[in-house]
Amino acid sequence: MHEHKYPKVEERVREYVRRGWWGETTLSDLLEQAVAAHPERMALVDQPNRESLDGDTPKRWTWAELSDEVETCARALSRLNIGRGDAVVVQLPNVAEFVVLYLALARIGAVISPVPVQYSRHELSMIAEALEPALFIGITRFHDHDLTQAAKAVGFRQCVWLGPEPPDGDAPFSSLLDQARSETDTPPVNSNANDIMTVCWTSGTTGSPKGVPRTHNQWMAIAPATYEGAEMREGDVLLNPFPFVNMASIGGFLINWLRCQGTLVLHHPLELPVFLSQIPQEGVTFTIAPPALLNMLLKNDELMSQFDLSNLRCIASGSAPLSPWMVKGFADKYDIGVVNLFGSNEGVSLVSGLEDMPDPTLRASYFPRFGVDGIEWNASVSKMVSTRLRDLETGDIITEKGQPGELEIKGATIFDHYLGDTPDNPEVFTDDGYFRTGDLFEISGDGNPPPFYHFVGRSKDIIIRGGNNISPDELDTMLAAHPALAEAATVGYPDEDLGERVCAFVVPKPGEQVSLDDITGFLREQGLAVFKLPERLETIDALPRNALGKVVRDELRQQL
Repeated sequence: MHEHKYPKVEERVREYVRRGWWGETTLSDLLEQAVAAHPERMALVDQPNRESLDGDTPKRWTWAELSDEVETCARALSRLNIGRGDAVVVQLPNVAEFVVLYLALARIGAVISPVPVQYSRHELSMIAEALEPALFIGITRFHDHDLTQAAKAVGFRQCVWLGPEPPDGDAPFSSLLDQARSETDTPPVNSNANDIMTVCWTSGTTGSPKGVPRTHNQWMAIAPATYEGAEMREGDVLLNPFPFVNMASIGGFLINWLRCQGTLVLHHPLELPVFLSQIPQEGVTFTIAPPALLNMLLKNDELMSQFDLSNLRCIASGSAPLSPWMVKGFADKYDIGVVNLFGSNEGVSLVSGLEDMPDPTLRASYFPRFGVDGIEWNASVSKMVSTRLRDLETGDIITEKGQPGELEIKGATIFDHYLGDTPDNPEVFTDDGYFRTGDLFEISGDGNPPPFYHFVGRSKDIIIRGGNNISPDELDTMLAAHPALAEAATVGYPDEDLGERVCAFVVPKPGEQVSLDDITGFLREQGLAVFKLPERLETIDALPRNALGKVVRDELRQQL
């Protein structure tokens, strides 16, 4: 990774520092403060069934022990010539070493680029080309699946592996740590709050995973939205079942765990009995769960009665509309507040928190209009952003209730630009610096001005399956190469459990027939991640197109 790929927006830095929105605090600073304050407090806990997932013993580290692990890891990375500005792709499940890598890479000024374990050769190849990483860190096996083949096919410059039997010529992570433990020359902290800390990946209308560089300051600005919305406290115990690859985990858990100086309990993939048992075993006070799971749990008194939830004060949820019945039910039955989150890797963060939205029914259905003149909220993030809605047809700014428009946002939480020269960069920001989210809201509520946003839908065609973004253009491009197809297009369709699933509409060539297995088998051969595979197939005579030849996906969705 080269520095020129991240030109700092100096004017923006100066303005936000002057306003007090950005400061000098880095991830390493938060770690040092926690270690100094509570060295013997439990800091990081693996899920109890880790050994059945990857064959390794679950870790339990105090803050002092964690600090030692971070210093050891920093020494090991330095031995591999990883330093300030170098990018490191990390493809791991939620294990303790993943968290250590975040902290160690931040310490030496390197950039962590976390990717889902589901990503395969197709996605990893594009990431390697865009990022030019100095190192790839993965795990050899997870859930009895070999995870080495995709990364080896890509040909990363260096590979290091957790787990047994790394590929020939690659280093075991454990051996590097063992060697580093015998050394004493820990590299100094070498990071600045305006340095890039992470490059996460998101799908967009251009059809390829796009890198989202974010600085320490941008993470520090967005994390309080969840911290304050969930009314977190010093010493809280946070249970994270979401993969450590995006906004929910980094902004919601990693930063806020360090701020709480409490305990971070890991979990993933979701295994409900284990997840629920961790709540009483570890004294969990905050966690996150998808809406469909919370709906199911609230209806299952027999299951819930098996677990002591008395320490659990708050659950965050989002990525799909929340049921007012569910949010009110958890409050009434268990005295647990459900916080409504709406965010993105780019830095969007609307939070219906317990203090600003005390009514559970309103909290489920609406979001505060952060950063709008004449509306005051307690959330500190509301003072650091500006939001507005724009009519997609006229381009006018919307000020009246009930009219859908695209949410635009700017401020301290928002990233600077996508990685590299992606076509999206000039399109996603307005001339006056607002980020076009692609999400449709309308103004709601009583008051002058009305205080709430109500989510309507997405103006983009992104499919969100189980919290993972899927670009239909990416799938369309790959299906265009299928030898039996004249053309194809993909759309999302509603699913009660996952939010959406993928449907492929296909037009076979004359005399050809294709099945869903044909389609998924072809995409698997291209190295596509499994979670992106279509789960429904519709055969049609022709794709609906507008006057410019663009596929009209709304018409396809109406056929489902």
